[in-house]
Amino acid sequence: MHATQRDGEILRLLQSQGFVSFRQLCASLDASSATIRRDLERLEGEGRISRVRGGARLTGEAAAERLAGAPFELNRARHAAEKGAIGRTAAQLCRPGEALIIDGGTTTFQMCSHLAGLELQVLTNSLHIVGELLPQSGTRVSVPGGAIFREQNIILSPFDDDGLSRYHAAKLFMGAAAVGARGLMQADVVLIQAEQKLMSRADQLIVLVDSSKFRTSASFVVCALDAIDVVVTDAGVTGAELAMLRDQGIEVIVAEGGGRV
Repeated sequence: MHATQRDGEILRLLQSQGFVSFRQLCASLDASSATIRRDLERLEGEGRISRVRGGARLTGEAAAERLAGAPFELNRARHAAEKGAIGRTAAQLCRPGEALIIDGGTTTFQMCSHLAGLELQVLTNSLHIVGELLPQSGTRVSVPGGAIFREQNIILSPFDDDGLSRYHAAKLFMGAAAVGARGLMQADVVLIQAEQKLMSRADQLIVLVDSSKFRTSASFVVCALDAIDVVVTDAGVTGAELAMLRDQGIEVIVAEGGGRV
């Protein structure tokens, strides 16, 4: 592979991931470590990337790529009634004094107003959720390190030193762009890295999705269905969709009245 081809592949990986490790580059490009180092030095000298510990990231305007998907405020208005019911029901799963992780999203956001008085410790990557929780005097709020993606007001980092390794939670509440036989899916590869790290820090994965998410698809799989412990959805879920989840040992909670099925 010529240098120009390697440059193109390096930039393609960075555009899709935001960060790429030195090890991944060596494997993807089938080139020696010395060659990859020279390529990175050249691209950094041209101002197209920044070398960081363990790999490289985009720099300048290219580093400010937007996440795929609709902006938070636009997405918040979609299926608002269903999301409100799901959030209310999900909050009932929290126990006083627990440590939780609440992943950014318009459905997980809906549970936050119902958490007051539980004296929870919450780690979240969403500034919207931070703003909702801060008025609750007994709720302690933490955020990971990283960069802010403005349209979603979410904090994401491709690096290992974002503080998550020192946090442990009883439950992780997470949304999704889609849920199907392949698993839980998102529209942006950057979210995959972040959410898989969150999953490694919690004992239980609880997925909050309105029923429309079972009838759509997305590009990237976060995890298989058997990694999910609980799904909270709305009364629009079909029998076939319930069976798909139950066959994988997932507990399903239908938000209408908070009843379990």
